[in-house]
Amino acid sequence: MSSWSFLTNHGRALLCIAGDPEVRLRDIASSLSITERRAYGIVADLTEAGYVLKSKDGRRNRYQIQAHLPLPEHVTRDHAIGDVLDLLAGPERRSERRTRHLPPTSPAPATLQSS
Repeated sequence: MSSWSFLTNHGRALLCIAGDPEVRLRDIASSLSITERRAYGIVADLTEAGYVLKSKDGRRNRYQIQAHLPLPEHVTRDHAIGDVLDLLAGPERRSERRTRHLPPTSPAPATLQSS
Protein backbone atom coordinates (compact mmCIF):
# COMPACT_ATOMS: atom_id res chain seq x y z
CA MET A 1 0.00 0.00 0.00
CA SER A 2 1.39 3.40 -0.93
CA SER A 3 1.87 6.13 1.65
CA TRP A 4 0.22 9.52 1.14
CA SER A 5 -1.16 12.43 3.11
CA PHE A 6 -4.01 14.90 2.82
CA LEU A 7 -1.67 17.74 3.68
CA THR A 8 1.50 18.77 1.90
CA ASN A 9 4.68 19.34 3.85
CA HIS A 10 4.04 23.06 3.44
CA GLY A 11 0.70 22.71 5.21
CA ARG A 12 2.17 20.49 7.90
CA ALA A 13 5.04 22.94 8.48
CA LEU A 14 2.50 25.74 8.83
CA LEU A 15 0.73 23.69 11.50
CA CYS A 16 4.04 23.25 13.35
CA ILE A 17 4.57 27.00 13.28
CA ALA A 18 0.98 27.63 14.39
CA GLY A 19 1.55 25.34 17.36
CA ASP A 20 4.81 27.02 18.36
CA PRO A 21 5.85 30.34 16.77
CA GLU A 22 9.40 29.77 18.08
CA VAL A 23 9.73 26.26 16.64
CA ARG A 24 13.19 25.36 15.36
CA LEU A 25 13.78 24.15 11.82
CA ARG A 26 15.25 21.00 13.35
CA ASP A 27 11.94 20.34 15.11
CA ILE A 28 9.90 21.00 11.95
CA ALA A 29 12.16 18.62 10.03
CA SER A 30 11.83 15.93 12.69
CA SER A 31 8.05 16.30 12.88
CA LEU A 32 7.70 16.02 9.11
CA SER A 33 10.40 13.33 8.68
CA ILE A 34 12.35 15.53 6.26
CA THR A 35 15.82 17.06 6.27
CA GLU A 36 16.56 20.40 7.91
CA ARG A 37 17.53 21.73 4.49
CA ARG A 38 14.08 20.80 3.15
CA ALA A 39 12.40 22.35 6.21
CA TYR A 40 14.39 25.53 5.58
CA GLY A 41 13.19 25.53 1.95
CA ILE A 42 9.57 25.08 2.98
CA VAL A 43 9.72 27.89 5.56
CA ALA A 44 11.46 30.07 2.96
CA ASP A 45 8.63 29.32 0.50
CA LEU A 46 5.99 30.23 3.10
CA THR A 47 7.88 33.41 3.98
CA GLU A 48 8.38 34.43 0.35
CA ALA A 49 4.67 33.88 -0.34
CA GLY A 50 3.82 36.13 2.61
CA TYR A 51 2.07 33.50 4.73
CA VAL A 52 4.75 33.65 7.42
CA LEU A 53 6.69 36.61 8.76
CA LYS A 54 10.07 35.73 10.25
CA SER A 55 11.93 37.82 12.83
CA LYS A 56 14.97 37.26 15.01
CA ASP A 57 14.56 36.89 18.76
CA GLY A 58 18.12 36.60 20.04
CA ARG A 59 19.60 33.58 18.31
CA ARG A 60 16.18 32.09 17.53
CA ASN A 61 13.69 32.82 14.80
CA ARG A 62 10.15 33.78 15.69
CA TYR A 63 7.40 33.23 13.16
CA GLN A 64 4.08 34.98 12.75
CA ILE A 65 1.43 33.47 10.49
CA GLN A 66 -0.55 35.89 8.36
CA ALA A 67 -3.82 34.06 8.98
CA HIS A 68 -5.92 36.57 7.05
CA LEU A 69 -4.32 35.74 3.69
CA PRO A 70 -6.33 33.62 1.25
CA LEU A 71 -5.43 30.06 0.46
CA PRO A 72 -3.37 29.76 -2.72
CA GLU A 73 -5.78 27.30 -4.37
CA HIS A 74 -8.16 28.95 -6.83
CA VAL A 75 -11.13 26.86 -5.67
CA THR A 76 -10.86 28.05 -2.06
CA ARG A 77 -9.61 31.65 -2.41
CA ASP A 78 -12.61 32.94 -0.45
CA HIS A 79 -11.18 31.33 2.72
CA ALA A 80 -8.15 32.49 4.67
CA ILE A 81 -5.26 30.31 5.78
CA GLY A 82 -6.35 30.93 9.38
CA ASP A 83 -9.63 29.11 8.65
CA VAL A 84 -7.75 25.94 7.75
CA LEU A 85 -5.39 26.25 10.73
CA ASP A 86 -8.35 26.71 13.07
CA LEU A 87 -10.02 23.65 11.62
CA LEU A 88 -6.93 21.46 11.82
CA ALA A 89 -5.40 22.75 15.05
CA GLY A 90 -8.67 22.75 16.95
CA PRO A 91 -10.02 24.81 19.84
CA GLU A 92 -6.58 25.49 21.38
CA ARG A 93 -5.58 27.64 18.40
CA ARG A 94 -8.93 29.45 18.39
CA SER A 95 -8.53 30.40 22.06
CA GLU A 96 -4.90 31.45 21.39
CA ARG A 97 -6.12 33.63 18.52
CA ARG A 98 -8.52 35.41 20.88
CA THR A 99 -5.90 35.95 23.59
CA ARG A 100 -3.30 37.26 21.13
CA HIS A 101 -5.86 39.56 19.43
CA LEU A 102 -5.18 38.20 15.95
CA PRO A 103 -7.47 39.34 13.15
CA PRO A 104 -10.56 37.17 12.80
CA THR A 105 -10.94 34.93 9.81
CA SER A 106 -14.07 34.07 7.88
CA PRO A 107 -16.14 31.07 9.01
CA ALA A 108 -15.01 27.66 7.81
CA PRO A 109 -16.84 26.37 4.74
CA ALA A 110 -19.84 24.19 5.48
CA THR A 111 -18.25 21.23 3.72
CA LEU A 112 -15.28 21.29 6.13
CA GLN A 113 -17.11 21.83 9.42
CA SER A 114 -17.28 18.83 11.71
CA SER A 115 -20.66 17.37 12.54
